[in-house]
This record gives sequence, structure tokens and C-alpha cells, in this order.
Amino acid sequence: MEQRLGRDVFLALAAVGWADGKLDEDEADAIVRTALEEGLDLDEITSIEEATKKPVDIGAIDLRSMSKADRLFVYAVASWMARIDGVVADKERQALDKLGEALRLPERPRQYADDIAREIGQAADSDKPAFFNLPKLRRTLKVRLQEAQALRAAKGDDEVE
Repeated sequence: MEQRLGRDVFLALAAVGWADGKLDEDEADAIVRTALEEGLDLDEITSIEEATKKPVDIGAIDLRSMSKADRLFVYAVASWMARIDGVVADKERQALDKLGEALRLPERPRQYADDIAREIGQAADSDKPAFFNLPKLRRTLKVRLQEAQALRAAKGDDEVE
């Protein structure tokens, strides 16, 4: 059975969405919709909705409970959100860097997550957040992470990315 995404994943997404000083309504809706689809309870949904209404700092979120797949997912969605308006502002780039560090993700996995987010985004029917397939992004990241881990294990490479 696939582990569900926790509340902190969605709080982290909201924090990144606020990086440029505003969280667009479409972005907020996508975050809350995905949390609902994930089956989070009412209290968790309420705290996520609050995070979409007023800025939350990434440093206030407990990232330790997230799996590597969760951390890659958060980073991939954050990079997609930063690009949604066609321009990655300096504040957004700084927020992505801060997020990547907070998530303990080296540069190479960040780049892979960004590439996968672009790939999924290009397959969408629209560049609007409501049309971005967050569940597909999560599945793709998990599959590719498992493939990379299997390849490293086959090569005897213990390097952690």
C-alpha cells in the first residue's frame, strides 16, 4: 500500500508558493485539492487551507517525517510553481535553494526533480495549476527514484543523492 502524503508536505508547498509574496488562487486550490484527494483528515485540511491564506515559513515545518520521495515531490512541485508564470524571480530561486537545503537534497536530485516536473507539465492540457497532474508527478518521481536506487545497488554505488 502506498504511503499517503502528510500534512507537512502540503504546508511546505504552501510555503514555497508564498516565496514571491503571493500565493495564486489556482496554486492554493491545487494544494488543497491534492490534500483532499490524499485523504487527509479535516484538521489537517484546515491547517493547509490556513497556510494558503497567509504566508508560512519553510523553517516552521517538520520536514524530518518526509521520505526521500516526499522531499523530491515537494521540491518538484515547488520548482513547477516557481515557473508557472513564465518567470522564476530571484526570490523564488532563493526560496527553491533554501527549500532544497532544508529538504537535504543535493543539487543533482533537485535537477532531476525539476526535469520531471517540466516533463509532467508539458504533458498537461493547460499550464494552469488545476490541470497539473500532481498524482502523476508523485508516481513518476517514486518510480524513477526506485529505478535509480536499483541501478546504484547493482553497481555497488552507495552514494546517497
